[in-house]
Amino acid sequence: MAPAASVFTRSRPVRARQLLAVCIGGLLGAPAVLADEGMWTLDNLPKTALQSQYGFAPDQAWIDHAMQASVRLAGGCSGSFVSPDGLVLTNAHCVVGCVQGLSSAERDLQNDGFVAKAREEELQCPAEELNVLREITDVSGRLASAAAGKQGQAYVDARNAEKSRIESECVGGDEAKTRCDVVELYNGGQQHLYRYDRYSDVRLVFSPEYSVGFFGGDPDNFNFPRYNLDAALLRAYEDGKPAQVDHHFTIKPEGAEAGELVMVTGHPGRTQRQLTVAQLETVRDVSLINTLLWLAERRAMLGQYGRSSEEAARQAQSDLTFTDNSYKVVRGQLQALLDPQVFAGKRAEEARLREGVDAAPWNEVEAAQVAARQLAVPYMLLEQGRGFDSRLFGIARTLVRGADERAKPNESRLPEYQEAGQGRLQQTLLSKAPVYPEYEIAKLTWSLTKFRELLGTDDPLVKAVLGTQSPAQVATALVEGSNLADVAERERLWNGGAAAIEASDDPFIRLARIVDAPARAVRKRQESEVSSIESRAATQIAKVRFDKLGTTVYPDATFTLRLSYGDVAGWDENGKPIEPFTTMGGVFARNTGAEPYALPKRWLDAQGRIAQDTPFNFVSTNDIIGGNSGSPVINRDAEVVGLAFDGNIHSLGGNFWYDPRLNRTVSVHSAAIIESLKSVYGADALVEELLQK
Repeated sequence: MAPAASVFTRSRPVRARQLLAVCIGGLLGAPAVLADEGMWTLDNLPKTALQSQYGFAPDQAWIDHAMQASVRLAGGCSGSFVSPDGLVLTNAHCVVGCVQGLSSAERDLQNDGFVAKAREEELQCPAEELNVLREITDVSGRLASAAAGKQGQAYVDARNAEKSRIESECVGGDEAKTRCDVVELYNGGQQHLYRYDRYSDVRLVFSPEYSVGFFGGDPDNFNFPRYNLDAALLRAYEDGKPAQVDHHFTIKPEGAEAGELVMVTGHPGRTQRQLTVAQLETVRDVSLINTLLWLAERRAMLGQYGRSSEEAARQAQSDLTFTDNSYKVVRGQLQALLDPQVFAGKRAEEARLREGVDAAPWNEVEAAQVAARQLAVPYMLLEQGRGFDSRLFGIARTLVRGADERAKPNESRLPEYQEAGQGRLQQTLLSKAPVYPEYEIAKLTWSLTKFRELLGTDDPLVKAVLGTQSPAQVATALVEGSNLADVAERERLWNGGAAAIEASDDPFIRLARIVDAPARAVRKRQESEVSSIESRAATQIAKVRFDKLGTTVYPDATFTLRLSYGDVAGWDENGKPIEPFTTMGGVFARNTGAEPYALPKRWLDAQGRIAQDTPFNFVSTNDIIGGNSGSPVINRDAEVVGLAFDGNIHSLGGNFWYDPRLNRTVSVHSAAIIESLKSVYGADALVEELLQK
C-alpha cells in the first residue's frame, strides 16, 4: 500500500508567534481548533472538539472498551491486549529489562531475538507487572479534609496517611491481583483513585533482534524517516494459565492511512505544562543541567566499559541505550526552555491566569525555589541514589528501609513501603535477573567519584563512605564482599525484618544504613520546604484555573491512562515536505552492514519474502510523551493501526508545550508487524491469534 505523494503531507502554515499562542491558548481561553493537543483522561474526553474536528463522538461503551483493553507496564511503558488470551502488544524497547534478565552470555535473546512458537515456550519475565485500569473515583474531598489547616511536614504527613488509608481500603485483601493509586491531577487540583487489575505473571512471547528493534540507533532516535520494528509481545497469565480478558483490541492488518483520525491510548509519564514560571526557571537552570551532565558522563562510562569485551558490551547494552535516549530527551527539553519565545509565552500565559486574583500562591512557589535549588544536588545523589549507581545498592536500600518502614503503622510509612504496593516491591526485590560483578564495580566506581566530587572531599558523609580509600577500592570491596546477588539471601533478609538487617554484615547493607539517615533528612527538607508548599499552592492555582476554564483543559501527565487524538500527517522541515510513511523495502536500502545500520541475518535472508511496499513506520499529530511507548494507535473502530514508539525531534519540548505544526508521534505500522511475524519470523500461530476477530 503506497499512497500518492501528494496525499502524504498536510502542512499547517501558521507563523511561529501565532503558533505559540495557539499552543498555549488552551490554558488562556477556548481550546485552539488547529491543535490536536492534549493527553486527556478517559473520564473527561474533549468530545465536542473530536466531533467538530473529526466527526467522531465516542460513546461510553467505546470509552470503557478502550480503557479496559489498554495496559500499563509498571516499569514505565504502555501496551494493549490484542487477543482474548492475554496477549499484549508493546514496544521492543519496553521489554528490554525482561529480555536482558532472561539472557546470558550463552543465550543472548537481546541480540538474537526470541519468538515462542507455542505457549509452553513462553518465558516468564523476572520482574514484569501489567496493570489494567478498571475504575476511577474522585477522592479530592478526603485529601482536602485530611490536610486542612496544616503546613510543612504536617501537611505532607497528613496527606500521605490519608492516601495510604484510601489505597489500602481499595486493595483490601487482594494485593496479589489489585493495585490502587491515588493520583494528583491538575498539579493537586484534583485527586483521583485509580483501581487496576494487576498481573504479576508476565511472559515473553516475541522480541526482535536488538539491531532491528533499535535500527538506526542513537543517530535516528527522535528523527524521521525511521525503519524500526520496535514491537514485542508479552502474555499475561493468571494461576499458571493465559489470562482470559473480556476486552481487547483487534489488529487492522491494512493499518493507518494518510489523513486518518488516529487515537493513542497510553500512559504518558510526566509533563510540566502547568508549572509556574518560577518552577520552570528551576527546571531550566538546575534540574535539567544537573541531569544532563550526569547522563553525559554516565554515557561515556558505559561506552568505555562496553568496549572492554563483547560480554561487557552485552551487559551494558540496555543501560547505554536508555542513557543515550534520556540524554537526547533532556537536551531537547533544555533547548526548549532556553528559547526566549517559549519562555515569553509561558510568562504571558501565567500573567493572564493571575489577572484579577490573589498572587499569594505564585509568590509562595517562587519563595520555595530557593530551597529547591539548594537541595537539588544532595537530593539527586542521596535520595535518588545517583551517587550509588549500583543494582546491589538499590537492593540493600530496599531491604534496610523496608525493615524500618514495615515496623511502623501503615499510614506512617513512606508511600513506597505501604501495604498497597508490597506486591510490586517484593517482585522487584526478588527478581532473578542476573547481577554482573564487574559491571557493578564499574558503575559504582564512577558514581562514587561523582559523589565525592559534588559533595566535596571534606563532607562528613563522603568521609563515612570512602574513609581513606579510593572510589574504585570501595566499589570493589562492596561488590566482592556482598551476598545480595543471591535471591535467597535477599528473601531471608526481607522476611527477617529489622533483626536480620541489624545482624547482617553485608557491606552493601552497612553502606545503605550509613546513607539512610542523611538521605531521609534531605527528603524531609525537600518535602517540607518545597513540595508541600508547591502542592498547597498548586491546589489554589488549580482552583483559579477551574474558575476561569473549568475542566476544558487536560491535566499534566501522571503515568495514568490518557487518550490523545490526531491524524496521520507529515510536516514541512525548512521548506522540505517530510512524508509520513516509510516502507519495509526502505530498511534494506538503508542497511550498510555496519552498526547502527546493520540488519540481522534473519532479515537479510527474508528480504525476498517481504512485500517491499509494506508501510513500516509513520508519523501522526498525536500529542504523546515518555511513558506512551508501546501505546496502541487505534482508529475510530478501536482497531490497532499502529504502535507508538517515539516522537520526532520537535516533540522533545513536549514536556512543556505542544507545537501542532511540527510535533509528531512515530509509530510502527500494523501491516509491518504482521508482515514481519509472517515473513521473517515464521510466527504463523501468533499472526493467526492477532488477526482473529
